[in-house]
Formats: sequence, structure tokens, C-alpha cells
Amino acid sequence: MRRGGARHAISAALACGALLAGTAACAGGGGHTSHVGAPGVNNPSSPGSTGPEKGPRLPGVGSSMGKHVPADARQAVVVYGDDADSDESTVVLYEKQGTAWKNKGSWRAHNGRLGWTTDHRLDDERSPVGTFSLTDAGGSLEDPGSHLHYWYDDNAFASMIEDGSDHEHDFDYVIAIDYNRLKGVPPFDWSRPQGVEKGGGIWLHLDHGDGTSACVSLPESGMKTLLHTLDPHLHPVVVMGDRERLKA
Repeated sequence: MRRGGARHAISAALACGALLAGTAACAGGGGHTSHVGAPGVNNPSSPGSTGPEKGPRLPGVGSSMGKHVPADARQAVVVYGDDADSDESTVVLYEKQGTAWKNKGSWRAHNGRLGWTTDHRLDDERSPVGTFSLTDAGGSLEDPGSHLHYWYDDNAFASMIEDGSDHEHDFDYVIAIDYNRLKGVPPFDWSRPQGVEKGGGIWLHLDHGDGTSACVSLPESGMKTLLHTLDPHLHPVVVMGDRERLKA
């Protein structure tokens, strides 16, 4: 059973799933479970700038978007939105082998219920278009074998879910998208380096069958694959947006 009470006020303020509007902050690290009190790292929320990727670009990603993929990124989760105003998308995991990006798995997914935006704002119900690093994970279930820094806290994640809702398992596993967040702290940290109005708490998490407030949701099999595969030493990023903007 999920715990109720004060969580209803929290849920209305957050930004993941169909209920949320803001939580997050994170940092690399590898394959070990941390607790809420662990220290964070005061880093900006964008990927490290090591120059644009060299060699063949990610499939379906044009030069304008591709130049924001750091040269040292050897893993990429690409979220191909069906349309600028659609809540449906496809998630593909790529890994760079030599100079070629190899498909390691794909899943149908959902994004913001109103589609995509290049200027995400709190509560706009659109997912932000862009390239963001992936450094921290967590969930209401124990670490399934994540290489990313994993923050397990059943109470913290459960408090974001309404009792009896269809979203009970949304946050069993999450991967924080480094949009407007610190790194090295739990996904549910409230820090917003660019200000609260820019939103936050944008995660990859379990799918509930329809659009989210800004997150990207995919099946449990996909989340487990990402957690088992994404490696901080390979500097994973997520490249996300509707297909037309991704091709720019």
C-alpha cells in the first residue's frame, strides 16, 4: 500500500508522470545504492562540454541537434516523438562501437501529454527538446543492478503517488534527466539551478499507458535494460524531441 496524507500536496507540485511538476538533481558514480543524506555535487545541469560528436551522427538526428552530443558520449538514449503535439514516442538505446552507433534496443513510449517544446516551463505539460546527460537513477524498488548512481527510497518515491491511482508503479525505477537539476543528489531533490519557473523533475520512468506532465515513460523491460546498460564511464546522454526537430 502507498502512504497517503501530505503526499497529495506534494504530488500537485511535482512534474513526472501524469501527476508531477518538479523534482530532480544528480551525479555520476557507479553501480552502488546511496541514501538520501549522501552529499551532492554542485554541477550545472547540462552535459560536460567536450565538443560535438565526431563521425556519423545518431540516426534521425540532424547537424543542429547532433552538435550538442558531447564527443565523449558513447551511449545515447534517443526519444523520437511522433509529432510536436503528440504524447507518443519511440525510445531507442544506442551505443557507439568504433565510429558507428549501434541499436541496442527500442521501445514504444510516452512523453508530455501536450507534446514537445524548446522552452519548457513549469506545468506546461510538454517535454523539453534537447540533449541532456544521464547520471543518476533511483526508485521505490531496490537497485536492480544499475551502473548509474542509484538512490533507493521507497518512502520518497511512494509519496509522489496518489493512493489507489493507476500510477502506483510509475516510480519503481527512474532515471533522472539532467534538465534544470544538480548532479550527485537523488532524482527527487528539489534544487532548480535555472529557477523553479523552468520546471524540473523530468525523468525516464515506467509507463502508465498515456502522456505525462513532462517525463518520458517506457515499459519495465526498457527501464531495466537502460539501468543494466547505461554506464557513467561511457558518458550517456538522452537526445529527445519530436522527429522533425530532431532532424534539424
